Amino acid sequence: MVELTINGTVRRLPAAAHTTLLGALRAEGLTGCKEGCAEGECGACAVLVARADGEGTRWESVNACLALLPALDGAEVVTSEGLGSPQALHPAQSELAFRGGSQCGYCTPGFVVSLAAEYLRPERTPGEHGEANGFDVHSLSGNLCRCTGYRPIVDAARALGTPVAGDPLAARRSQPAPRPRATRLDAADGTFHRPATLAEALDLLAAHPDARVLAGGTDWGVDVNLRRARAAVTVAVDALPELRAFEIGGEVIRLGAALTLSDLERRLGDRVPLLQAWFPQFASRLIRNSATLGGNLGTASPIGDSPPVLLALDAELELVGPGGVRVVPLRDYFTGYRQTVRATGELIQAVRIPTPLAPVTAFHKIAKRRFDDISSVAVGYALRVEGGVVTQARIGLGGVAATPLRAYEAEAALEGHPWTADTARRAARILGATGTPLSDHRASAAYRAAMLEQSLLKVHWETQAEVTA
Repeated sequence: MVELTINGTVRRLPAAAHTTLLGALRAEGLTGCKEGCAEGECGACAVLVARADGEGTRWESVNACLALLPALDGAEVVTSEGLGSPQALHPAQSELAFRGGSQCGYCTPGFVVSLAAEYLRPERTPGEHGEANGFDVHSLSGNLCRCTGYRPIVDAARALGTPVAGDPLAARRSQPAPRPRATRLDAADGTFHRPATLAEALDLLAAHPDARVLAGGTDWGVDVNLRRARAAVTVAVDALPELRAFEIGGEVIRLGAALTLSDLERRLGDRVPLLQAWFPQFASRLIRNSATLGGNLGTASPIGDSPPVLLALDAELELVGPGGVRVVPLRDYFTGYRQTVRATGELIQAVRIPTPLAPVTAFHKIAKRRFDDISSVAVGYALRVEGGVVTQARIGLGGVAATPLRAYEAEAALEGHPWTADTARRAARILGATGTPLSDHRASAAYRAAMLEQSLLKVHWETQAEVTA
């Protein structure tokens, strides 16, 4: 059994190791939560989860279809039914109804939840994001509507004010959030562990070399739902303090591998401009509220969006295992298709970014949709230009080989040369020939090569004035 506070009521729910939060909620009669895609792309299953925010609570929207129920043991969840009632609608529900933002209604509960999460965001201020009420309409990017169209939904977002006195969810923000519980669940479909300590986690991984390591679950949840994947042993590591560090100072920025991308985005602000440019282009807010750097790097996908950025930043990884901690440059981490130097029993503990940061940076994601899509090609740039000459160049690539790459030859074609159009064109031709891109349903090999070349030309065009001023 798993204990969950749902809409203010504590419930004990039957659970298997791979039961999703969505399945459990619907079994409890909370059918406002829908399964639309089962892979975190439509938002019909969105719910609010209470997360720790300092000494208080932050309400974050997540995809219930991707969240494993045992990973939420002890958590507090609010569904669309818990936001309001027919007699007393929540402001998000009221505005969506008044503006005509619902037609078939299938997606509506998820939109309401995402609207409510942004409505309750404590930092929201007038004028932020160019909106009179500070509402970030990109907080809805993970919610898809198939029939109404987005104009009335955006109108509802722009009409939302701030929580009124007495709003119970707003008041809840000043109270502590539930802390993740140490959990063990034995079921017919596998065993789920949430170890209390790093040492316990490493012991479990040593005893079960094939165990599935779980952080945000945004990748594994898709396999569970669509491919019916099951793990004999699952080890959840997202609550381990050693994997949740956040340190800025000295010669390195240290980011815990289990911090969610939304958490990192808030804490970093504009301190790392390249990451600031990258965060909004990584999936949707619903996904970023759960996904982690450690998870994205741990899958070792050649089209993962974080490696190109982190390669450009000269990042290193802290790998922790039975023998202690070792530091591996990210450029040496990937060894083959979904293969890395991470040994059996090791965890990614943190990402280290050396400082000072290169002043000229850019991130280009080429995909069929501008937001919330898988990259055809992703490119991260970090350049130093002194006296009009490129003194250092770092270029990270994704989507053009079996692993993420550093574009060493293109970097060499830039370093020591003036930051001019001629230099950029010469290096761009080399960049376009980098890797071994494939043709698939997302893009042809020729298109990927052309996008690499155009990407560098764009960086030069956008930055030449500022670096020569």
